[in-house]
Amino acid sequence: MTLLTRGENTSIAEVTGISAIGLWLVAADREYFVPFADYPDFLQATVAQIYRVENPSPTQLYWPDLDVDIDLNALQEPERFPLVFQR
Repeated sequence: MTLLTRGENTSIAEVTGISAIGLWLVAADREYFVPFADYPDFLQATVAQIYRVENPSPTQLYWPDLDVDIDLNALQEPERFPLVFQR
């Protein structure tokens, strides 16, 4: 049997846990740890704000309530993407 049209991508990003030092999420069939030390915008966020993550493209995560976006490549190879925050 062959389908005439392709279905939608069902791979979504999901925060699976939050601790005092960071959050865990699953995206693109992989689990990632996002340390608050590297991503301080999450430090003052509410649990609801952290759990509301969107996956606008295959490699991009976005938290609309916080206006924070993270590329999965930065989580996979942090040494290639040094973080520089400007306030």
